[in-house]
Parts: sequence; structure tokens; C-alpha cells
Amino acid sequence: MVSMATTNRIQTYQDFAKVHGILLAASGLPESLHRRLFQKLFTETFDGGEHFQIEPCEDGRTRRLVFTSDSMAKDSNVFLIDHAWTFRLPDAYKQLREVPGLAERMGSLMCVDVDMNSDGETDVDGVGDEVSRDKLGVVEMLESEVREAKEKGDGTLRWLELDGLDIDDDMLLSLDLSTRFPDLVALSLFGNKLTSAELIVQEVIKFKNLKGLWLNNNPVLKNRYSDGELAGIILKELPELEIYNSTFTSNFGEWALGFCAGIYGKDNPAKAGQADSPVLSVSSLDLSNRNIHNLTNKEFSPICLPSLSYLNIRGNPLGQNSAAGLLDLLRRFPCLRSLEVDIPGPLGESAIEILESLPNISELNGICASTILETGKHVIDSVLRPRLPEWTPDEPIHDRIISAMWQYLMTYRLADEEKLDETSVWYAMDELGSALRHSDEPNFRVAPFLFMPEGNLASAVSFSILWPTKNVCKGDECTRDFLLGIGEEKQRSAKLTAWFHTPENYFIQEYEKYNQKLQTTSLIPPTTMQSSESRSIRPHDGRPLQVYTDIPHVVENLTHPEFAIIKDPKDADIIWTSVQVDEEMKNAAGLTDQQYINQFPFEACLVMKHHLAETIQKAHGSPQWLQPTYNLETHLSQLIGDYSARKREGLDNLWILKPWNMARTIDTTVTDNLPAIIRLMETGPKICQKYIEQPALFQGKKFDLRYVVLVRSMHPLEIFLSDCFWVRIANNQYSLDRSSLFEYETHFTVMNYRGRINHKNIKDFVREFEEEHQVKWLDIHTRVRNMIRSVFEAAAVAHPEMHSPTSRAMYGVDVMLDSSFQPKLLEVTYCPDCTRACKYDMDIVVGEGGVAKGSDFFNNVFRCLFLNEISQVSQL
Repeated sequence: MVSMATTNRIQTYQDFAKVHGILLAASGLPESLHRRLFQKLFTETFDGGEHFQIEPCEDGRTRRLVFTSDSMAKDSNVFLIDHAWTFRLPDAYKQLREVPGLAERMGSLMCVDVDMNSDGETDVDGVGDEVSRDKLGVVEMLESEVREAKEKGDGTLRWLELDGLDIDDDMLLSLDLSTRFPDLVALSLFGNKLTSAELIVQEVIKFKNLKGLWLNNNPVLKNRYSDGELAGIILKELPELEIYNSTFTSNFGEWALGFCAGIYGKDNPAKAGQADSPVLSVSSLDLSNRNIHNLTNKEFSPICLPSLSYLNIRGNPLGQNSAAGLLDLLRRFPCLRSLEVDIPGPLGESAIEILESLPNISELNGICASTILETGKHVIDSVLRPRLPEWTPDEPIHDRIISAMWQYLMTYRLADEEKLDETSVWYAMDELGSALRHSDEPNFRVAPFLFMPEGNLASAVSFSILWPTKNVCKGDECTRDFLLGIGEEKQRSAKLTAWFHTPENYFIQEYEKYNQKLQTTSLIPPTTMQSSESRSIRPHDGRPLQVYTDIPHVVENLTHPEFAIIKDPKDADIIWTSVQVDEEMKNAAGLTDQQYINQFPFEACLVMKHHLAETIQKAHGSPQWLQPTYNLETHLSQLIGDYSARKREGLDNLWILKPWNMARTIDTTVTDNLPAIIRLMETGPKICQKYIEQPALFQGKKFDLRYVVLVRSMHPLEIFLSDCFWVRIANNQYSLDRSSLFEYETHFTVMNYRGRINHKNIKDFVREFEEEHQVKWLDIHTRVRNMIRSVFEAAAVAHPEMHSPTSRAMYGVDVMLDSSFQPKLLEVTYCPDCTRACKYDMDIVVGEGGVAKGSDFFNNVFRCLFLNEISQVSQL
């Protein structure tokens, strides 16, 4: 927190220290450097260039910072680093497009502009062809491929790439590819709009010579079940297939190996009568992330690959091979000198043991073997490969930056005496600061610093400060710890995945164990869970029930004569409050255990997002109506494993991050970027949930449903569903374009606090939805009711401590429908939040030209909960 009291411009060190005392202590800067920092801030001295030099590395795809002075002692100097880009996350894409020069500078700083020419257009061989292809019809493009095949050979087309051409099921069928090109060896339909597994199977199994098939990024692969079923049928019908969706099949052989070695491709689709195998001369082979379960293969052998000197087998689930068997196989390759493999992984836990078992290896994971043996590290972070930015040649510079920026960004949150800013600030340091690479044993430290020259937050300018934490000499690389103060108890190794390629197999195994546990979990509610009817608490003397509430909307709308609003909570029969009622509050307000309260004990198991997921998983395992959900504070490794497995299988990988206990979509992000997921943990504890990429839409827009649930008892379970629910509709047409992920009014529906409200009359919505999708809303409503019942059953079974005879509550349950019209649980909001939300939603037209009056709604809520009178509610 920073002081707002001082308003005079800072002139002396004493004034500086007084205003910035808390910030100086928080930065960790040694006190001996405080005065020097003041001098450099006061004179705006950026003298890092006198001591450091930026050098390109990793073939120009990143940079490092090198010390150029003769020497510098620990804690002897401090340097200012400017912030090249400061923003709040929802504004990132807009700023890159609109701020002059920003995209160009960030593209250069993050090394993602290496293939851009001066006009900002891509300049890579073949990209022009792709652009022109987009302008041609698919049929014309096929004719062009045939002409090209005739010019280069016998006219037989064996390799066909139809990527990103918006081919849907009808178009695929009409193209009749198998009749026109029966000799295809490789077919890519990457990034199209195919949805029918049956149609795909029908068409592709006609290609009896097919060895490679790519269906990645098609809607048909939107979930593991459909993709696994599709793959099983295709592989059964096409036993010669060696590559499916970028991964090796169990039938992989010379063709797949040759493809990875760059021998087979469009210009050379398959072996054509060579006397000797083309892979005999292969010296370098990258088999990383090919989903290989068994490397033992007659084609992958020293006889077939006698010249192999470099091999990369990272990211493969080689579970069918023992470590001893793999080591024995690799020992028999006479020329193998350089190896890349996950550590820990299929060859064991220790880099040293691997090298001792493979004495001919001179380089392991890019590190000289002698260096590894000398360091004595058994599992060394230093052999982790940096996660360099990746992009496609035609990808816009803005998208490249959005993907790459998570390796560079840092964050802070502003505060004054009154409150903490809800939205974090992200920033990228200038070129010098951004060139600092990670080390577990760094020689420098960096911290953000807010300089307030006028003594107040309004005048603040953000910098980073850099100082040496070890003695450094000329030529040393300058490094910092990206995860300063974070040890393994805070998932350090998993968090390093944001910057490095950590062992995928380990994380996938952790995910598989976790998923297997969920699949076998199911707590059957006991017979005592059956609903019964609570007693009315209507006074025998006929007087109205006394209600104390601090929620104005209840005061205004609770008009039923059997309830009376009073101002003293001690005299109330019912406490309907927006604050937590604990023992301290009860003692302070003079409350008793006989008064009814609109809260259940331990209701956090429902209303906090991480507890809600844990509650459901504990009781139901992994029900279809709950998207895969991970508490990042405890299950980051499992999330990384799920993400990696999905990527390996070519499935969609869009996720949504939600703070544990914040409303109105604050600090909520949609992303398909794993480093982003990990880095976003820095702004507060979150869950990460699989995004519903294919939701049911209403007139092309995303929507969700708010249901109101009344709970009279948790044991036995007695719950009611209000007949009135609210439809909340996004303002923009739904899109999965990367730029749209930053558009609040495209992906979110809660417009009460931002943007224009887009509600819909219930009867009109139901009628129009049924007409648009040709479904019966009653069937959908039945599924929603069953799901809501299951949610509260989970709480009752997993947390019996929720039971309280003097608790009654109202909860909001937010639901979304997927494209198959199956309900998906979004969240549960607790009673005060739900009560306040009704203030915004209550004036929605729900009847025949009528309005759902707040008085009608709240009178019915209180009558149901406390008088057992059911009106406009139904029991679940």
C-alpha cells in the first residue's frame, strides 16, 4: 500500500525515503543502495548501457544480457529499467493495434518479427502461395495440384494438403477425393470445419495407400471420446497408416521416420523403387511429441539408421519400453552422439546415470556430457530447453506478441489507503531488462518500483530496478530467478513450464493418475438424503415474522403481511444479511442460536469456485456437466498434463481461468496458451477450467442461464427451484478468433457492471430457441433440474457439516448449454450476491406483457423458506 498524504514535489532523499519507505522495503533492495536509487530516479539516469550488452542467442529467437565492465561487487550498484509496455490484460490486443509503434517494438523485443519485411508483410517461401490459394475455390486448387503433379512426374497425386479452407462435411463429400486421387499417401484436412465422424471414416478409409492423415483442429475432435472412437475405427480400417493427427500410430515404420527426417514430403511422397532405404543416410532425427508408446521397431534400429548421430525423443509416452530396454537399444546405434530426452522420463531419473549407461553420448539435452558429469546434478534444470515463441508464417504480428509475451511480462497491483485495485497491471521491461534470462542461481535481482515524484499516486511512474546479488566479472551472463522465493512447496518445477520445456511425460502421468481417480469416484447419497418437509416457523400467536436485513432491495420488496422489517437484529426471527454471521458477529450483535439465518455453515464448499469443484469431484468424480477443472494452487501438474495430452492428441485446448472468489468476471481470462495459464496464477489463486468452445448459441450469441435455488434443509436435502430464471446474452456474435478472446462482450454475459445489458423475456427466449434449434425446452429444463439436484446432493454428502436446523438460504446457479444442449455448471453464488443480483434482473419481462415484480419474487422466496408455502417454485 502506498501513501497518498504527501502532495509536495520530492526534493530530498529524506522526503523520498518517507514517501517510498514501504515500497523500498517490499522491493528487497539493500538499504545501502536506497540513496543511489533516489539519485538515479531524480536525475532520470539510465546508465545500464555502460555495463551491459544485449546479445542474440538460440539462432536469434531470444536474447541474453552480458556484463561488459571489468567487475562489479555484490550489492554495489543499482540500475533503472524502463517499462516498454504497461497495460491491463483486457486492453492488450487493442493497444497493440492502436498505439503507434508498439507492435513493432514488442515484436522486435520478443524476437517474433524475424520473418517480417519492412512493409510488415510475411516474407517466407510458400506463404504467397497460401494467400493466393485462399482466393481460389477448393476445386480450382485441386486442379492446380493435378497440373503441378503432371509437370513434376507421372501426374499421379500422392500428397494433398487442404488446410484451413473451411471445408465442411457436405463439401468433403462433394469433392469425392478418393475417386479423383486413389493413390494418396498423405492427406491433410487440418483446420477445417468437419463435424461428422461417420462421414470422415466413410471417406478416408477409401485411401488404401494412406500413410499420413491430419484432421487436427476440426470440430469433430472437440472431445477425447469422439476423437478416440474415430481414431480406433480409422486405424483398424487403414493398417498402413503411420501418422495420424501429427502423432505416430503403432504401425509406424520407415515412412514416418523418413517424414520426421525431412525425406518424405510433398515433393517426395513415398519411396519410389530405391534399391536402398532412404533413411540409411539420416543423421538427425526429431521424434519429439509424436505420442510414441513403443520405440522398439524393426525400422527404428541400428541396421536401418546406421548414420544416426542426433536423436530427440522428448515428449513421448514410452510406457511399453523399460528404461533398461531403451538404453540397450540406444547403445547399439554406432554414431549416436547427441540425445534429447525428458529427465525424469523413460530413461530414468538421473542425467548422470543416463550418460553412464550411454558412454558414447557427448551431448545430452544440449549440454555437454562432461559438464553434466562435473556438476554432479542428477536432475538438472539447466538442461531444460527454453520455450521459444512459435508462430505460423501468416500469423499477424499482434497474435505472435500475445502468444510470446508471457515469457517476458511481470505484474503488480496498485493500492491506496482505501482499497486494492481489482485489476492487475502487466508490463514488459525494456530491451535491457527483457534480455535477462532465468537461472536457479542468479547473479542479479529485479523488482518493480513505483516512483511518485509529487508524493502521490497520481504522479507515479513505474520502473524496474536491477542490482547484482553476486560478484560479476566481464563476460558473465546476467541472470535473474523468474520464480524468486517460490520453492517446490509452491510447485516451482511445474511453474517453470511457462519458460521451459519441462518433462511432458511426468505431467501426463500425473494427470492420468488424477483422472483415473476421478473416473472411479462416486458417492451414492444415502437413503436419509431423501427430501422431507420442514416445519413452518409461523408464530402461533399470528404475529408477523420479524425480519432484519441490511440489503435495501429486500427492505423495498418484502411486503407480504406475514413478514415485518425491523431495525434491531436482536429482536428478529430472521436475519437476512450480506455479511458473514460467525460467533464474533453473533456476540457483537446479540444474536442467538434460535434465530434463522440466510446462510448455511461451510457453504463455501458451494460458493467458492475451487471448493465447488472439489465438492463435486469428491462426490461425483467427473460428471459430464462439470468441465474438467483444476485448482491451480494444488493441481498445476495435473493441468499441465491434461493440456499436454490434449495437444499431443490434436484436441482443442482453450481454457478459462477464474479467481476463487471474485464476481463479475474480474481477473477472468480465456486462453489457449499454457505459459499464460501459469503466469496468470501470479495475480491471485484461480481455478482453470476447460472452456466450452462449442456452446449452444442464441441468434449467434453466447448466453447463460441464472437459476435461483431455495434451500430449506441440507439433511435431509430439501431444495426448491424458482420458476423464474434469467437469460443473459452476450452482446457480440460468438467467435473463437484470437482477438475475440479479449472482447468482454463476446465471451461474457454478465453485463450488469460493464457494457449494455442484454436480457431476454423468458417466454420469448424459450419459443425462439426452440424454433432456432428444433428442440424441446422441457427436455433441456429436465436435464438442468437433475444437474442442480446433483450439485446440492454433492454438498450434502461431501460436507455433512453444512447441516443446520436454523439455516435457510437462496443461491444462484449459473448454467450454460453446450452445442448438444447438455447443461454445464458454471458457478454457484451465495445468498447475498444472489439477492443483490436480483436487483438488476428483477425487471425482466417474464409474463404476457407483465413484469416480474421484486415484491412478488421476494415474497414467494420468504414464503417458501419460512412458511412452507410453495408459489412459483417447484421442489427438486
